[in-house]
Amino acid sequence: MKSYGINAIRNVGLFGHQGAGKTSLAEALLYSANALDRLGRVDDGTATCDFDPEEQKRRISINVALAPCEWHGTKINILDVPGYLDFQGEVQSALRVVEAAILVTPAQNTPEVGFDLAWELAAEANLPRAVFVNKMDRENADFGQVVQTLRQRYGNSIAPFQLPIGSADTFRGVIDIVEMKAFIGSGKEVACSDIPPDYQEEAERYRELLIESAAEGDDELLEKFLNGEELTHDEIVRGLHEGVDDGKVVPVLCGSASKDIGMTDLLDIVVHEFPNPTEVGKIHGTHPQTGAEEVRPATDTAPLSAIVFKTIADPFLGTLSYFRVMSGVLKAGTTLLNASHGKEERIGQIYYARGKQQEATSEIHAGDIGVTAKLADTHTGETLCDLAKPIVLDGIALNEPIFSVAVVAKTKVDEDKMGPALHRVVASDPTFHYHRDPETAQTILSGAGETHLNIVIERIKHFGANVEAVPVKVPYRETIQTKAEGQGRHKKQSGGRGQFGDCWLRMEPNTGSGFEFVDAIVGGSVPRQYLPAIEKGIRQAMEGGILAGYPVIDVKVTCYDGSYHTVDSSEAAFIMAGINGFHAVAEKARPSLLEPIIQVEVVVPEAMMGDVMSDLTNKRGRIVGTDSAGKGKTVLKANVPHAEMLRYAIDLRSLSRGRGTFKTQPSHYEEVPAHIAQEIIANHKKEREAGEH
Repeated sequence: MKSYGINAIRNVGLFGHQGAGKTSLAEALLYSANALDRLGRVDDGTATCDFDPEEQKRRISINVALAPCEWHGTKINILDVPGYLDFQGEVQSALRVVEAAILVTPAQNTPEVGFDLAWELAAEANLPRAVFVNKMDRENADFGQVVQTLRQRYGNSIAPFQLPIGSADTFRGVIDIVEMKAFIGSGKEVACSDIPPDYQEEAERYRELLIESAAEGDDELLEKFLNGEELTHDEIVRGLHEGVDDGKVVPVLCGSASKDIGMTDLLDIVVHEFPNPTEVGKIHGTHPQTGAEEVRPATDTAPLSAIVFKTIADPFLGTLSYFRVMSGVLKAGTTLLNASHGKEERIGQIYYARGKQQEATSEIHAGDIGVTAKLADTHTGETLCDLAKPIVLDGIALNEPIFSVAVVAKTKVDEDKMGPALHRVVASDPTFHYHRDPETAQTILSGAGETHLNIVIERIKHFGANVEAVPVKVPYRETIQTKAEGQGRHKKQSGGRGQFGDCWLRMEPNTGSGFEFVDAIVGGSVPRQYLPAIEKGIRQAMEGGILAGYPVIDVKVTCYDGSYHTVDSSEAAFIMAGINGFHAVAEKARPSLLEPIIQVEVVVPEAMMGDVMSDLTNKRGRIVGTDSAGKGKTVLKANVPHAEMLRYAIDLRSLSRGRGTFKTQPSHYEEVPAHIAQEIIANHKKEREAGEH
């Protein structure tokens, strides 16, 4: 592929809900632009952009994929972006490096949540947008209904640029509302003709909507339109172009990716209506040492700056880093600065990529996208720049993980390999986190959802660590409810010097104040040097729990009497006395089980608040309050037991049809209801007995 100047580059992403046909659309665009000799198919595992084995197995896109093509002297970098809600991080990464978004929705349904989320994110980034209504060749296709729904949601910015000719089995082409011409045929065999008579009236009606949108794209034209004056063709074209650039006009096109109908018109829209990288403005960042603002033009002559927006770790190919050059020229064989953490990075060979195919090149210019391999210290969201002209670009804002599972290694060998495998996976997927929970001794994986973590586990296995998922353990606690006293005694005689330790303990609740040990010995019944041993024994016993093996908290223990032997007493003996004393007294002090309570903040559409509130109540949650979040959404605050929230990411997605979000933070501990506590204690007893056998 030849090198293109920045004015002849378009970076555009394909966004939308899962199943909208984005990957098939990318394939059809590549084929129509002669970048491919034949059309691949998602169902056959031959689509250019779905080259990951997990993508081919699951028939869903997992990674943002790069697929460039050339059209009328312009290079179009197409980014095929996953629509599955577990991979919203890929949406956020792609939006960071494109100048425009094509939102894809099928003609059979109203746009779903993945479409709406991408629209909101693109709008926040002030990106020009277009809508492509796909699958016009399928049953129940209804272009008019989709347009009506879009205008209800997003207003008069929705501007149909096309009208389908036929639908389902009869779909055979499109009418260009701007030029008022019909284009009938598929692929490269498309004939231009007059609008069929039976579509003339509908085309005129849609053209009125288009003229209204064009007028709103330009203040001068709007005034003329409101005065009842007719806009010329050139004015309509100008108004639409300016409106698209400003986000005031969103073109709506239609077609069929599988039948290769409507592709050339969509490519024309990208080339003629969407901005090139220079039209977006200058590159802004900060100086890594001083924090001062750095501004540079998006040109080849400016100092180099580039952002890595995707990292792929493959056990066979190694690490591949996808980057967008924001300014300057990135050349193979140069040393750059990773300004995000101040380390130098040697750039080896660089490539243009189309799916998994790579084409070596010596340099990549401002505005273009490329790939390099084996970067040592650079990850997703980080900045590469000129050593002498450092700049840190804005990174990629990613959602925090909301779903967790624990994993265990199958064998000792797998356990040794698990750490390096986890490190490689997290380096390629910043939406995935992991940590070792010191309280439960589990390795916890956290991500965006169940499917996301299932794929993460498969990747861990690909890197040689055979692991399996197990439930996350809840970090329960134990405490006591009343005061009690008793003796702790340890006596052992086995020939030679014996072991003797004796203490009397008083135990009482110490709510909210942790553990407290009080020395109340009088008269030297226990020598002072043995009291630390008694405390140590009590602390050891508290770690092992009273009822179900969970640590004991909020207890005050007073040692008020005891006895010793001048020969047989020792520190070890009094440690055992402390352990025995704690167990003897704790059992009489009404021990109870405590569970962690977490603060939950849920944001949902107002219409769904009742269902979400009812669900949290059924999870033993207490509703704290509600607030308006704007845009028709409500913030619901509640305190909910941790044990009830382990699968809440899945539950909320089902309840809200993917439109709800939530975040949590630890709050406090409360006593577990008796019937639940009995079950937890019984399970602990079974596990202990199984371990003994």
